[in-house]
Amino acid sequence: MKLFTKLTLFITLSKMAVALLFVLLLPVLTEDIAHQYNDYYLREQKKKVLQVIRQNGIDAYLQGEETYGSYTMLKEEYISLEPAGKTIRPDTIATVQRVVEGDTLTYRVLTHILQAGHRDFLLEVGKKTTTISQYNRPLQRMALYVLGGLIVITILIDLVFTRLLLKPLGVIIQTRLLHRRFPFREQAPPVKTSTTDFQYLDDSLVELMDKINEAFEKEREFTSNASHELMTPVSILQTKMENLLEERETDEALQQKIQGMMKTLKRLKKIVHSLLLISRIENDQFPKNDQLSPLQLVTDVMEELSHRLEEKKLRFSMQLSSKTILHHLNQDLIFQLVYNLLQNAIKYNRENGSITVTDETRPDAYLLVIADTGVGIPARDVDTIFRRFRKIQRGTTEGYGLGLSIAHTIAQYHHINISVTTAVDQGSTFTLRFPL
Repeated sequence: MKLFTKLTLFITLSKMAVALLFVLLLPVLTEDIAHQYNDYYLREQKKKVLQVIRQNGIDAYLQGEETYGSYTMLKEEYISLEPAGKTIRPDTIATVQRVVEGDTLTYRVLTHILQAGHRDFLLEVGKKTTTISQYNRPLQRMALYVLGGLIVITILIDLVFTRLLLKPLGVIIQTRLLHRRFPFREQAPPVKTSTTDFQYLDDSLVELMDKINEAFEKEREFTSNASHELMTPVSILQTKMENLLEERETDEALQQKIQGMMKTLKRLKKIVHSLLLISRIENDQFPKNDQLSPLQLVTDVMEELSHRLEEKKLRFSMQLSSKTILHHLNQDLIFQLVYNLLQNAIKYNRENGSITVTDETRPDAYLLVIADTGVGIPARDVDTIFRRFRKIQRGTTEGYGLGLSIAHTIAQYHHINISVTTAVDQGSTFTLRFPL
């Protein structure tokens, strides 16, 4: 899972957790807000009463009576004035019960002691608690709307900020890892970012790539130079041995020894040629401007290998599209690639066995499949068959050649994916995936 996806999930889930907690606490919060609003309302009512008394006197309410009481029509609110005792109490707000016309009702009551006409009066302003709860639902609804809007806005802001924050990391992955082809010849410009961690990561990757490229260049230069230097003594030795074989004084036993040395020398020469070929491929010394038909290619390869089929009495068949044309390839290298695979399919096959070449065209790739009924490759060796000078046991034969290594190098050079499925005594199937 990508880092941006993980951060998006974290942001969304954290916001949802906060929202869930808020929803659970919402009834308590709205009830507290409703009570605070109600208490504020009672204090405002008290101020109005005191203002009337200051302007018109206490008789504006008492009108000659000792006490005053007034209820709204539905008994939701009331105001009362009555003589107070000698105890002076501060303002209090409490939930109390009152009996009104035989009904016991619960009110939220503000109590205040005031002085008017040299007398102390107890002022009560009350509101029924059932009317307080009527604010809960609108408050909850409004709070949910506000919460939902804030969550959506903050998620969008967080996602935009996270995308901008991680953009340099995406550029680093694209330019340093995904779209870089080894060896790293071109030097990509440094990634612009104000985040020191990303700067450090970018600098470290560039430094690491430079070290890898330097080591690779040294290895490639050594291989190329060593191969070139070996060709001269090998050619001299080959010439001298050929001259010895042509001399009449040489006895038969010595000639057999010289012929054995010639075989070893030819094998060494073949290895040097293979290393030179790999070195030239890795140095991009082959153009990729050709187009070829896989059908014609396999036909040409089999013309050179047909005598090998007869030696082992192998059956060969191919089912390839005659319309397929592959572009941007080097024909000589692709010929060598297919040649090496078919040569191995013959070499490690059984007598009276078979070789089949098929293809498949997909929207994004062309697949060339080479299957044989040979001895197969042990599972322990499958991961190493494309490495140079790796010992591979195939049936009773041990292989040390560079054929598959050359095939793999050619495939990498053309961005061709080469894969193998195999089992001992059940044959091998090599698949070449040409990108379209």
